[in-house]
Amino acid sequence: MAESQPGPSTGDESARYGTPFEALGVIAQTDVLVTPRLMHVEMFTMRGLLTVLWHQPADGEPARRVAVVACGGAMGGLLGPADALYHRLGEALAALGVPMLRVGYRRPNDLDTCVLDVAATVQLACATGADRVVVIGHSFGGAVAVRVGVIVPDAVAGVVTLATQSAGCEIAAGLQDRPLLAFHGDRDEILPVQCSEVVIAIAGGGDLQVIPGDGHLLARSGPIIWDRLRAWLPATFGLPSIGTDVNPQTEPAPAPASALAAEPASARTEDVDARAGVGGLATGVGGSLDIGPYPASPSVTR
Repeated sequence: MAESQPGPSTGDESARYGTPFEALGVIAQTDVLVTPRLMHVEMFTMRGLLTVLWHQPADGEPARRVAVVACGGAMGGLLGPADALYHRLGEALAALGVPMLRVGYRRPNDLDTCVLDVAATVQLACATGADRVVVIGHSFGGAVAVRVGVIVPDAVAGVVTLATQSAGCEIAAGLQDRPLLAFHGDRDEILPVQCSEVVIAIAGGGDLQVIPGDGHLLARSGPIIWDRLRAWLPATFGLPSIGTDVNPQTEPAPAPASALAAEPASARTEDVDARAGVGGLATGVGGSLDIGPYPASPSVTR
């Protein structure tokens, strides 16, 4: 979770190969449905295994055309800070028709590779139905989230950082006034609050919430972060936040990731590129979104 220095670029591989998903060079993929609303996806590449825990509406449930992509710190991880915040949030969002994809890096603490992993996951979310994506990152992952927001501007509607480092965020001005929400504990024992302050300053705006008495893992801050996201996510997605009804015009849940793998590689790449693309964000997304109160505990076996 300590700071990692940025590489020489924001996406050399994706520039060389055309798109982040192409740059991954997926040679094989497998997935399993863990629960009706959670799929475990593994994508094998020559530079490591990319793991995605994909919360999504169950078969037959309506799906919204928005998504959340979340990533961890320099050590990797899939649960997130604040007592498994990512798992809790994924379950709540999937129940409301919003997919959430949790990224397990191929090479934790390698900034350029991690940026590619998350950018490709954003592209995959778009390929399966999302028009607007919010990227959330903790610590080192805050820099990953900021950089992905800059290099995939047509898809990323907003960025959330949790106890972010400042290294790697030198390009934050490229967010160009898109929503940036930062959380930082004032007793962070690894990265001081000034890291988030620097990122907000470079971006030219944003909202920093300093949380009294909490450290780098934000272990006491889950309810605070949750309550803030409860209003911030709908606003960033362009959805009302009152009530929990799903937009009657939304589509059924998209095909699972395995459907992409079943296609020829050329067709799969064309489909991902077309759907993730570059045509701008859809407008007029309707239907309210409310993740509800902070859950008492994640539904995992302890």
